[in-house]
Amino acid sequence: MRYGPPQRLVLVGMMGSGKTTIGRLLSERTGWPYADNDELVRRTSAREPAEIRATDGEDALHQLESAALVEALRQPPPSLIGAAASVITDERAVAVIHDSASVVWLRARPETLLLRIGSGEGRRTEATDLTWLAQQGASREAAYTQLADRIIDVDDIPPREVADRILRWIVPRG
Repeated sequence: MRYGPPQRLVLVGMMGSGKTTIGRLLSERTGWPYADNDELVRRTSAREPAEIRATDGEDALHQLESAALVEALRQPPPSLIGAAASVITDERAVAVIHDSASVVWLRARPETLLLRIGSGEGRRTEATDLTWLAQQGASREAAYTQLADRIIDVDDIPPREVADRILRWIVPRG
């Protein structure tokens, strides 16, 4: 259990859960730098995540996502990071997250994810498959639950309200 307000916050959840939107809102309101895992991968590899997946495979992309996240967590606080959904499956990345950051799981139903993903442009092919989203979410649920310091169900809450809830936690009044 961590005590006091967090100085590093990692947002986890499935694609479409709002990590980037919420991370940017929190950054605007706190002044903390926000790093999205896709941006981190681009910085470290000079390649697009979709290109890495297409040419080197899913495992290579997941390894780069985890390595980029671990590197971001080595930077001085404060910071906000939107983690790729896959990092939850990497034991090393999970250990570093657990040791160096507080975590908010932006939990969403598969139907909400599908609605937010829309046409799936720029995302993996399965992103618009409701069954695939449900299976991925179910397979990662225990890991998200175990890692999260806070869980916010984002299905029926506007992004600003989600950000407000997180802000009340990371910027206590008094």
